[in-house]
Amino acid sequence: MSLAFGLCLTTLFLLASIGTPIGYAIISCAVVYLTLVGQDVGLAGEQIIYGLYDSFVLLAVPLFIVAANIMNAGSISERLLNFCVGVFGRFKGGLGHVNIVSSLIFSGMSGSAVADAAGIGKVIIKMMTKDGRYSPGYAAAITAASATIGPIIPPSIPMVIYALVSDTSIGYLFLAGIFPGLLMGLMLMTMNVYLSHKRGFIADNVVPLRELPRLTVNAFPALLMPVILMWGIYGGVTTSTEAAAVAAAYALLLSTLFYRSLTFSKLRDILLESVKSSASVGLVIGGALILNYIVASENIPTLLAQSLESLDISPLMFLLSVNLLLLLLGCILDATTIILVIIPLFLQACRALGIDLVHFGVIAVINCMIGLITPPYGILLFVINGTTGIKLSEIIREIWPFLFALLAALLLLILIPDIVLWLPMQFGYVLAT
Repeated sequence: MSLAFGLCLTTLFLLASIGTPIGYAIISCAVVYLTLVGQDVGLAGEQIIYGLYDSFVLLAVPLFIVAANIMNAGSISERLLNFCVGVFGRFKGGLGHVNIVSSLIFSGMSGSAVADAAGIGKVIIKMMTKDGRYSPGYAAAITAASATIGPIIPPSIPMVIYALVSDTSIGYLFLAGIFPGLLMGLMLMTMNVYLSHKRGFIADNVVPLRELPRLTVNAFPALLMPVILMWGIYGGVTTSTEAAAVAAAYALLLSTLFYRSLTFSKLRDILLESVKSSASVGLVIGGALILNYIVASENIPTLLAQSLESLDISPLMFLLSVNLLLLLLGCILDATTIILVIIPLFLQACRALGIDLVHFGVIAVINCMIGLITPPYGILLFVINGTTGIKLSEIIREIWPFLFALLAALLLLILIPDIVLWLPMQFGYVLAT
């Protein structure tokens, strides 16, 4: 590693540690490197513009953001939540199950953990804390934990970004995320059952069975969205990016024409918020593009792969070591930065060790999502704290059982790759050798 690259990394972590937005920090450290090695600083702008405008895949990111914001602003998320309450709220700890299942369903539409937590999560926290049935900390913790499923079950914004840096098929990544997402939900529901019995949570109000048909009819058009998206992608009708456009258009049609819950002024606010969110993500992606160019110039991925080969490390030990590193980094860095800056360092080593990049991508994204609820950074903890006013200390105190449940799911996915790869293989995916 050269002195210039060392100063580049020092600049990055120094700026990030004092609260500089990560996109600005990455671009600034890239400028430092280019200046020190005598390259034209304008190369940074060239790499960013070329990378952003040459990638059709990246168009999916703002489109999924728009779709999620429309669903939160309209009545779509609330109708889905009422349906889940009717079906799953009748069990002990039922609203905890509703929280998890609603995240599973909503994840098939938004692809964003933050959208899940800030939208449908805010509503269900109010339901759970009403009349003191659940403590605010418990309601917030299970909401944050279940929101991590959002980017695992397709569509998934983080997987779109991983596909960009790894040149992996988005379609196969989306398929590979379905069973892991369901496994995460199952582990969280199991933990909720255990805690409900241990703490003696009272039974929730049960929706009469006669109400279920009405709730199902109200939610049915929204429940069709994941089906339409999956049919479009895997039926060969749309690309993944075009499916994102379909998701946004379908959410808009439901909110305006079918449910009639979205006004023009609300739509304008949604589009403005979506532009801000997309610009924020785009800034990080742009910075990562030039940083990845610098990493390639330093030949770091090749050096890392050669070092691992000389150590004769097994693929399993490599995966366990990398995931431990990602868990630690997830405590201080956001998921987008890890996917764009850190994960590309290991891709060449994965190829050298015969590790399938779809399998690696799914477990890496899950790891990054777990980082969203890992103290002290845990952005989802701050999102829920900001939207509900529940004390951060209460949320952190209650998050640990659900964090361990998700870590158990991650370990299973590392040890049993077939959970990830079986479904893509049924659609023609060929494993890396």
